[in-house]
Amino acid sequence: MGAQNKILLLDDDEMMLELYQELLKQLPSKPDVQVCNAGARAIAMLESEPFTLLITDLRMPKMDGLQVLAIVRRKFPQLRIVVLTGVLDEEYRSRAYAQGVEMFWQKPSSSEDVKLFQDCIESMLDRATQVQDGFRGVQSKSLVDLIQLECLSRSSSLLHITRGGLDGKIWIQNGEIIDSATANMTGEEAFREILSWKGGNFEILPADPSRARTINNSYQGLLLDTAQALDESKGPPPGTEAAAEGEAPAGPATGLAALGRFEGVSFVLSIPPDDKAAVEAWSLENAAAVATWARDAHRRLAKLGEGLQAGEFAGAIGTGVLEHWALKAHGQKGLLCAGFRPALSGDEVEQTMKHVFDKWAS
Repeated sequence: MGAQNKILLLDDDEMMLELYQELLKQLPSKPDVQVCNAGARAIAMLESEPFTLLITDLRMPKMDGLQVLAIVRRKFPQLRIVVLTGVLDEEYRSRAYAQGVEMFWQKPSSSEDVKLFQDCIESMLDRATQVQDGFRGVQSKSLVDLIQLECLSRSSSLLHITRGGLDGKIWIQNGEIIDSATANMTGEEAFREILSWKGGNFEILPADPSRARTINNSYQGLLLDTAQALDESKGPPPGTEAAAEGEAPAGPATGLAALGRFEGVSFVLSIPPDDKAAVEAWSLENAAAVATWARDAHRRLAKLGEGLQAGEFAGAIGTGVLEHWALKAHGQKGLLCAGFRPALSGDEVEQTMKHVFDKWAS
């Protein structure tokens, strides 16, 4: 029989603590449920003994729930966390998930909601007792998920990865992967080596601003190249013939995926001249909607250029808080629309788009 699961319940409302302590004690696994009413006290309890799960409110005096999450996630990367709050705020929800919480619950208001909450917690505790392969760190997220999350949120951090006697580090600065290292490798080679490890543990450490940059590839390009290299290392699928002797091995990513390797590119969309023809996209979920917008923008800008007698439309660049974009036309291939990370300046977007466009058009 496995060890008893231990839950720490944090809320500044004493009545809520009593209520949910009783509800959680009724779970089939009969967890040990301890309570506290202050963030600092919760951290002290976590340091004094191991817990399986932390359930916390968000709005509390002195140290609020988000502050607790930030500290707990770095000090106890293996701990599962659930937010249970009366706060109906999407910003709070987004910030909580960015800290790696398992679930974000509004405090149940009916018996059906309470039962669902109990079932979800019991399922989570059941998973916690099972042996799991793969990387473990911020719960419910793989190492690749965490890298993408850190980069998309433009964070600065140091990811420390261990697997038995293996030790690796990945440095992220303002959402860009700047370096990676193992015992005998650095740069992109080390990054690929780390992601080839089939399991291990990882933790998020404070950033190291003094670390020199050795990796200039975008994080999308790094992940794409690494995934491709790992696939190739497995050899041909069963039942397929190996490459003929002397035949060149598969090269780097081609097509739109290759365009995503340019620094700062977040998506690429190739739009053929025929409005009825299918578009081709990389790293873009709503490709059809963006293609419709791009075609309309092209028509409007081309018409404006004609009215101003500025000549044939060549391209346009837009900058925004969350993302930049660029649009460029090609007589035979149609339109190329690309998104860029906001860390790039307008000049950098223009120069990068020129390289992306030239490769796409060639």
